[in-house]
Amino acid sequence: MKPTRFIDSVNCAVQGIIYTVRTQKHMRWHFLAALVLLLAALLFRVTPVEFMLLSLSVSFVLFAELLNTAVETAVDMITPEYHPLAKIAKDVAAGAVLVASFGAAVLGYLVLAKYIFPLYREGLSVVGTSSEMGTIVSVLLVVIVVIILKAVTGKGTPLHGGVPSGHAAVAFAIATSITLNTQEPLISLLCYLLAIMVSHSRLLLRIHTLREVIFGAMVGTALAAGVSTLFHFVG
Repeated sequence: MKPTRFIDSVNCAVQGIIYTVRTQKHMRWHFLAALVLLLAALLFRVTPVEFMLLSLSVSFVLFAELLNTAVETAVDMITPEYHPLAKIAKDVAAGAVLVASFGAAVLGYLVLAKYIFPLYREGLSVVGTSSEMGTIVSVLLVVIVVIILKAVTGKGTPLHGGVPSGHAAVAFAIATSITLNTQEPLISLLCYLLAIMVSHSRLLLRIHTLREVIFGAMVGTALAAGVSTLFHFVG
């Protein structure tokens, strides 16, 4: 029955939010991202206007995810079997979440970049600038280590499958080397974004598991940073 009291309407709304959080993995990630974003805003003491913009962007993403869940549930109730129109409805609702998330990411970058980037530059300066020779050595060392690890584990080939993901390792090694060479946070962010896209492709192709990709990313990043630090202090 339709609730007649205001408190009953509020309870129904809260139940809808709880259902979405319990059943939708993406909603849980959105809430986690919102928590991190708001804690960062508190830590960096953003202005009231900036906090208002961040809060609106977070609310919009959560709102879009709630609507997406409502659309998916309604479509499943009408036609539990596959139907082209049902797929379109779900895809459009998911697209709304993607657009909202992209807008929130851009807004978060514009607001928080001036607080985070100076700290990021200081952290990069501790490791030091990577030399041309250091970059070449880093990539070659990553390739050699990946081949050795795959030979030890006996899984996959140097270019396909196995532990760790060679593509992820090399991609993150290159991203780390470019980051240390440029010392520019925006370039670093874009390079790591490309590295993540390369790593994600290995998951989409079902060539590697998530654990293998993460391990490869850690190997590539650690070796590139370690070689750069070694060349920085030795030089």
